[in-house]
This record gives sequence, structure tokens and C-alpha cells, in this order.
Amino acid sequence: MTSTLWCKRFLSKLLLMIGMVGVFAPAYAHFQMIIPSDEIVSAGESRELRLDLIFTHPFEGMGLNMKKPKRFGVWVAGKETDLLDKLQQTSYQDHAGDTLSAYQSSYKIRKPGDHLFFVEPQPYWEAAEERFIIHYTKTVVNAFGMEEGWDHELGLPMEIIPLARPYGLWTNNLFRGVVKHNGKPVAFARVEVEYYNEKGDLKAPADPFITQVIKTDANGVFAYVMPKAGWWGMAALVESGETMSHEEKNYPVELGAVLWVKTHDLGE
Repeated sequence: MTSTLWCKRFLSKLLLMIGMVGVFAPAYAHFQMIIPSDEIVSAGESRELRLDLIFTHPFEGMGLNMKKPKRFGVWVAGKETDLLDKLQQTSYQDHAGDTLSAYQSSYKIRKPGDHLFFVEPQPYWEAAEERFIIHYTKTVVNAFGMEEGWDHELGLPMEIIPLARPYGLWTNNLFRGVVKHNGKPVAFARVEVEYYNEKGDLKAPADPFITQVIKTDANGVFAYVMPKAGWWGMAALVESGETMSHEEKNYPVELGAVLWVKTHDLGE
């Protein structure tokens, strides 16, 4: 075999190996985030909440640029309030050192009861998966000890309805929820769960540890035990059956229902 032919064959094998690495590289889960500065506001504490809206891979800390949402609001005491004009664009650095766009808002708690903050982001084009992603996301903040409203359905196209109170959670509590698409429970839906590794000091021993994957049962119900204190995101995913256009070609749309809850270690 001539050296020229050997080099060509070696280069061909090398390119194939590189291609295979790309094929089998892990696809990290996307999560729309809506994180309040506190999930429980007690009497005598500051009533001013800060809410951070970020689109990212929470455990790995690899951020994504976020566009201004289509909707952002809060439901409390039977009334929904549009907060979109309260959003301010901001930026942050992810764990890789990249500067990315995000949004932030402040909200003054005035009423007792459960506050359901929610966001509908702009569709996100994911080139690697050749699809659009829309994550309808919410979190619950309790105010002044009145525990009413946390299981209220906002009527989002995709929504997780808590079956366990989504605040006042100890580490290792069992959390349960039901996934609904257009108001109907979704049987055997895929639910991805990730820990918000805010400081970036946690390392997974292997890729499958990064995103936990469970499925709903026949009634659309899922359950998960959160093993560490901090913020946890749960994202239930379905194919919408609809398409959107990108560069004159139609692609599928993935819908997600995302809920963020916080756990605390006993004795904190």
C-alpha cells in the first residue's frame, strides 16, 4: 500500500470517527427558568421579589440567548395580572464564560396567598434537533402564610398541576404532579428533571446523571424525590403536532410544561 493511499484511508476513518462522536454526543436538556428571590414571603420580611428569567441547561450551566417572552404574568387571589411591561433585558455569564441575554423583573407582594408566576417564551429554534421549542413555565411563591391557590390551573397549553404543595419542601420530599396538554392529562409523557447547579461546583459522574428522566402514568401523573437542597426544574414534553417555518422549511414544535420548586435541608 502506498503512503498516499494509506493517508487517504486514515483520513477517511478519522473523519468517520469525528462524525460518530457528533452523532453520539449527549443532547443536554433545555429548560426555561423563572426563579424568584424567595419562594416563601413571611410577615415582616421584604415584600420585594426579584424574578430571573433564563433559558439554559441548568445542571451544566450552558446558557442560551433568550428573546423577550410573549407573555409574563402572575395569578393571585383569583386575578391574573400582565407583567410583561415590567421585564427588563439583562445579561449574565454562563459556566463557560459566555455572555448571554436574559430577563429580570421585580414584583412587590401586596396580597396574602399563593402567587403563580408564569412565562410563555418566544419559540426557540434548536438547530441540533431540527425543531422549535416552547416551554410554558411557572413557579409558586407563597405570601404571608395563606396557602391557597397553589394547585390552580392557569389554562396554559402545557401545564404541570402540582399534586403536592410546591413550597415548604424538605430535601427528599416526594413531589407529585399531573401533566396537562390543552387541559387534558397526558399519559406516558416524558418528564425531564434537572437541578439548578448555580455555582457550577457539582459534577456528574456520567452524562445520564445530568438529566433525570421519568414518565407519567396512564393518568398523566408523575413523581420524583429531590435528593439535594436547591431549585429543581421539571419539564414535561410533548410533540404539538404543529409545525413552524425556518428558512422556508417546516419543522415540528415541541411543547414543554415546566415547573420550578425549591427544597431545603432539614435544620436550615
